[in-house]
Amino acid sequence: GVSGALCISQAWPGMARTIYNDHKRFLETYLTPYPGFFFTGDGVYRTSEGYYQLTGRLDDIINISGHRLGTAEVEDIVTRHVAVAESAVIGYPHEIKGEGKMLSFLPRNIPQGYGTATLAAELQELISKKIAKYAAPDYVQVTQANWSNSHSG
Repeated sequence: GVSGALCISQAWPGMARTIYNDHKRFLETYLTPYPGFFFTGDGVYRTSEGYYQLTGRLDDIINISGHRLGTAEVEDIVTRHVAVAESAVIGYPHEIKGEGKMLSFLPRNIPQGYGTATLAAELQELISKKIAKYAAPDYVQVTQANWSNSHSG
């Protein structure tokens, strides 16, 4: 697969054509980043089978000790792990780093006897290897969704 920015090559009915009283900003935001294309502001991942998966806003940036880090970039790495169904990265005020980050994820297919603490450590290591050490989250939170128990029929 391959990751990148979601851009559209042709106009479509109902698309925005300007920003009220700020056409220059419209051009700079949507048409200048990728000349000849409309930049949606979203990241996208295309699987080897040709399916597209939106990975999140590319302008959602956390500043960690002077490093600019896109939350979508981290979420994209995390959701490729076999035991992760969905993930979200959020920033929070941090005394030393300016901003810290917390990773929250919804697990799936966790092997028997495989603890969530082990999985959390694995995800931090994965992020450190694929992006950088500073990108590893300060906190990892496992969320649960018991749809099968709470919804019937």
